[in-house]
Amino acid sequence: MAQYGVDLLWVLILASLGLSAFAIFISVSRHRRQHSKVVNSPSFGDDVASEAARKVLREVEKNGQSVDAALVTWSPETLRKILAEDLPDAQVIVVSNREPYIHNEDKNGDVQLVVPASGLVSALEPITRACAGTWIAYGGGSADRQVVDGDDRVQVPPENPSYALRRVWLTEEEYQGYYLGFANEGLWPLCHIAFTRPIFRESDWEAYEAVNRKFADTVVAEARNERPIVLVQDYHFALLPRMIRERLPEAIVITFWHIPWPNSEVFSICPWRERILDGLLGSSIIGFHTQFHANNFTESVDRFMESRIERADAAVSYGGQTTLVHAYPISIEWPVQLLKSLPPVEECRAHIRERFGIPADAKLCVGVERLDYTKGILDRFHALEELFIRYPEMIGKAVFLQIAAPSRGTLPAYKHLHEECQRLAEELNERYGSGSYRPVVLVAEHHSQKDVYKIYRAADICLVTSLHDGMNLVAKEFVAARDDEEGVLLLSTFAGASRELLEALIVNPYDAAMMSEAMRQALIMGPDEQRERMRRMREIVRDNNVYRWAGSMLLDAARLRKRGELDRVTALSERPAIANGDNVVSIFERKQAAGYR
Repeated sequence: MAQYGVDLLWVLILASLGLSAFAIFISVSRHRRQHSKVVNSPSFGDDVASEAARKVLREVEKNGQSVDAALVTWSPETLRKILAEDLPDAQVIVVSNREPYIHNEDKNGDVQLVVPASGLVSALEPITRACAGTWIAYGGGSADRQVVDGDDRVQVPPENPSYALRRVWLTEEEYQGYYLGFANEGLWPLCHIAFTRPIFRESDWEAYEAVNRKFADTVVAEARNERPIVLVQDYHFALLPRMIRERLPEAIVITFWHIPWPNSEVFSICPWRERILDGLLGSSIIGFHTQFHANNFTESVDRFMESRIERADAAVSYGGQTTLVHAYPISIEWPVQLLKSLPPVEECRAHIRERFGIPADAKLCVGVERLDYTKGILDRFHALEELFIRYPEMIGKAVFLQIAAPSRGTLPAYKHLHEECQRLAEELNERYGSGSYRPVVLVAEHHSQKDVYKIYRAADICLVTSLHDGMNLVAKEFVAARDDEEGVLLLSTFAGASRELLEALIVNPYDAAMMSEAMRQALIMGPDEQRERMRRMREIVRDNNVYRWAGSMLLDAARLRKRGELDRVTALSERPAIANGDNVVSIFERKQAAGYR
């Protein structure tokens, strides 16, 4: 009986296999007949080609750059080649609040040229030069109006003009509300985890909106055609991309947000959060320094806007338009042209030590930034005191030179910070100084980029200890300045640069004990270890320079433009002809048909 059951089971299995084989045979035969019809149809080749092209474009548009990018030597020539081959006849327009060249009138009535020591300027100026573009910025110099032509333009750089600087004039009321008010009392503390409460006023928002509109008018006036590439910079212009899109719908608008983007819970504090997001989503591409900040932005959009999030492609579909949201780590030019005009490291050391009264037997620790509560200046002072408490033998063997350029000094938070820095520096000097030895030298003055690089070259240790930061280019500038391959970098884990410069001593600026231990490690580090660390960091800055940053965005812009052209071509072939002969379909209609509603 048991044998009978086994035999019956085998019969059922064999019957099932036979039926499956027959079904497969019928399916294959039917597929072959259908495939033969498709292949022989006139549109088969075009359909396959267009689908293959779309697939390739989708792959290269995913977040993260092609592996081939690492094999390219990125330079101004590389950018010019991209523009010539991938974006022929494209006009590049840069928009920022700060201008790369400032003209001021001195007490004798003479016009002086000032090049601000700004991370944004140092990153974008070589790009604009390479692209022979137009830079639109607020003209705040006391002599800025004296040097422009009838169209408010001046050709720069003065020694070798290669692009036009178009200045925008703001009233004092506009500047107070747009810049000091909404941008720096509202958005700046909102985006930085530095425990300073953001302040939002209706009047500031109105000024911010009006100034963004004024810059949009200027972009349209400067555009030579309807298809420029506009690089919008930073939190001063969150509304500008949408305003440009309304006037120049075929423009490629790339917005780069230089500061962190907060999580959606923090961002919800902003009374005009939906307007900010809508403005930014007028961009073709939105860039951030790190993937973490890009993710925070996408989460904010997902929470507050009716949109479709394409996470696999790092894109947002909103209002009939797709915006790519990518991470593009910003950098500096390589090689740094300024180094050619600087003296050797030993000469810089002698000059800086003499200028600031640094003893010959003391190690020089430096910090260089704006006087801002996000930069962790007070935390460095506390860490220095902790170092002296833990290791009294270090007293007299280290001097901390803090260059703190005055910034937004009329705002209460910045006034208070300046006073606190001065007070703490004086206390440390009284407690641990003796004779001509001062452990802290606080210099609250503006310095030219040339002077800043001399300080980098003279330093034994550079401290970049931001409490919260986007990238922080001081870290990369210090590395680039050290062609002698010496010096130690202490770098905050909360700065974007810590994702790249792994050979730095990575610290938590909120932990004074940890910072003091890292400072001691830097002070006693031998030259061989210094060279090993510095050599690797210099390779990273060399390979991931500012031309790669800009080139990556321009290549993505080229792909978007090609995809738009491909969409128009495929729309023509896919839409049935109608009575009036109009067979053009908008990209928005195609997205609706595909389910992007």
